Amino acid sequence: MARRSGSADLPLHNGRVPAWLASRMAALGAVITQAIVHHYGRDEFLRRLSHPFWFQSFGAVMGMDWHSSGITTSVIGALKRGLGPLQDELGLHVCGGRGQHSRRTPDELRLLAERVGFDGPGLTRASRLVAKVDSAAVQDGFDLYLHGFFVSDDGKWTVVQQGMNGDRKQARRYHWHSQDLASFVDQPHSAIDGPAQGEIVNLTDHRAAPSRTKQLDLLTGLGPDAIVKQWALLTGDAPAQGLLPHLVMPAHHDVRSSDVFTRRLHGKLAAAAERGPVDFPDLLLTPGVGARTVRSLAMVAEVVHGAPYRFQDPARFSLAHGGKDRHPYPVPIKVYDETLRVLKSAVQTAKLGRDETMRALKRLDDQARRLERTAQGPSLERHIAGERAASASLDGRSVFGWETDLVSRSKGLAG
Repeated sequence: MARRSGSADLPLHNGRVPAWLASRMAALGAVITQAIVHHYGRDEFLRRLSHPFWFQSFGAVMGMDWHSSGITTSVIGALKRGLGPLQDELGLHVCGGRGQHSRRTPDELRLLAERVGFDGPGLTRASRLVAKVDSAAVQDGFDLYLHGFFVSDDGKWTVVQQGMNGDRKQARRYHWHSQDLASFVDQPHSAIDGPAQGEIVNLTDHRAAPSRTKQLDLLTGLGPDAIVKQWALLTGDAPAQGLLPHLVMPAHHDVRSSDVFTRRLHGKLAAAAERGPVDFPDLLLTPGVGARTVRSLAMVAEVVHGAPYRFQDPARFSLAHGGKDRHPYPVPIKVYDETLRVLKSAVQTAKLGRDETMRALKRLDDQARRLERTAQGPSLERHIAGERAASASLDGRSVFGWETDLVSRSKGLAG
């Protein structure tokens, strides 16, 4: 059975992911997935998707807005495109999505079941139940509009779905995981992410078990007195679900020092400076980009190898490849493409039994963790300023255009 694993509250943002970033997100998401499955297996990948902090960091390292609601749609869409050609090889499948795509989930699961052989009716029921729980049993002011269902060939699954509250301009993401779920209606969630909205109706709380039972009794005709009694129970203290991971993202769009564990950033910078020349001399061949790419690879390596507790500051992972909205800086296309090249090469050679590059990435992550205690470096503000200054030379790009064009336009206006 499954359980809810966590949740997240996010500022509600509009806009689309530009094609130049969407294609790269699909490629990077696929190759990171391959690396995780290679090292830790499919079950571990599903477990990570069910953790709201890791999921947010995963999207941030791919260059999506680090804190907005759009990260959910874009990550699910990127994985659906990127893993599609690899689903038979990896035994992982992505169903559903946003809007009308979410409503196609049962049909997608049914067709997969016919081809793969898992329990299609059981998984379809699970998909519908988790949607019903988060839209009816938990009434928190958020209307579901996205439902992503990740399933492996052996029938294990993770669901990531999201609701919006238009009045508050907020979104809430709900995570479910099929491991260790004893009930869909009794504390099933692994996490819920979102800001506090005051008292809510949460019939999945363990203390609401009498209410759930009595509601069934009410339907058989216990009468108005029983209804009044149940209403009194429901309007008592707001129920809490315990210590599930709950990610609450700030409203501000810029990346601030308070959003980042600076010592971990310094550890990454120091490890890139030390391990890069040792481990990657033959892989980083693009002049002027190699050292910067190793810093991004250090962030990617942490996403591949890091335990959930390390992802309390998803903003830090936006420092790998920037963001489409220029926060913390424009996406450095040269760095992004070089990161992709190294990772694809590492995965391909690992499939052939040569694991040198994958082990080098693991050493990069190990070194970063060792150096976190002692490494020193620039302030976050100075680091971001340096990235912005170098952006044009790294083919920086955002939804506003190429950074070289923006710089030229700015100089022309100044003249």
